[in-house]
Amino acid sequence: MLDKTDRHYRYFARLLTRHALLYTEMITTGAILKGDAHYHLKYSPQEHPLALQLGGSNPDEMTQCAVIANDYGYDEVNINVGCPSDRVQSGLFGACLMAEPDRIAECVSAMSARIDIPVTVKTRIGIDHNDSYEALTRFIDTVSAAGCQTFIIHARKAWLSGLSPRENREIPPLRYDVVYQLKRDFPQLEIIINGGIKTLAEARVHLLQVDGVMVGREAYSNPYLLKDVDHQFYGSSEIAVDRRAVLTNLLPYLEAEIATGTKMKHITRHILGLFQGVPGARKWRQQLSDNRSLSVDNLREMISTLA
Repeated sequence: MLDKTDRHYRYFARLLTRHALLYTEMITTGAILKGDAHYHLKYSPQEHPLALQLGGSNPDEMTQCAVIANDYGYDEVNINVGCPSDRVQSGLFGACLMAEPDRIAECVSAMSARIDIPVTVKTRIGIDHNDSYEALTRFIDTVSAAGCQTFIIHARKAWLSGLSPRENREIPPLRYDVVYQLKRDFPQLEIIINGGIKTLAEARVHLLQVDGVMVGREAYSNPYLLKDVDHQFYGSSEIAVDRRAVLTNLLPYLEAEIATGTKMKHITRHILGLFQGVPGARKWRQQLSDNRSLSVDNLREMISTLA
């Protein structure tokens, strides 16, 4: 979800669900320790509960970043062991680390010893030809013994060469059965399923077998999917979530961010999918994408025309 689930998207998502756990895009240890840490880590208080997804494999650097995340008030630090891109492999983080469970275990142990929030791991069911169920359970065994109690499992293997990141999200077949079996074999662990989930009805089916469901691409391209999450899964109906109310509630945030120098398009790009499947959605996207004429006043006028 690189360049997708930034702080602006997450604020927008919070207008649709107050209870779902939100994750940052993957942020590398180098970006935090050698770059502008505050730029990468800042967020609005409304975003809680919020997890930092961290890319890296050096235990000392991972621990330093975990301490910083803890100090920033994040609710969880998640280690990305699932991203298959070439850039990630060359930096020794992401899915290639499935082949190094001891290294991930060392990171988990060192991080957990220094912070008081959970350290979790997001991974695949396998990589390349190292995709047996035995290899996956060895990984889970090793990393859980170091203190990780929550695993988010993308139910596809990853090919580290020959497929692009996009192809790795589509071509390897989904194996939900493998994730279900993990939960049966590791009942003491929290197992969360990910990959290809497009509806809340599908999520409910998965929850008969596992402890949680992560939705990524669909929650971004079709964010109105989130409107029923609080009611269906948390027994809450705190938010009145019609599209007009969501956009009206976003306006003060837009105005405050623009006043600090944020470009409006950096926020509005995240709401292009709000009207997916609704008559007039194409016109809505065109108007939002017209950066030459779009302003807060224009958006307010657009909202006023909504039913």
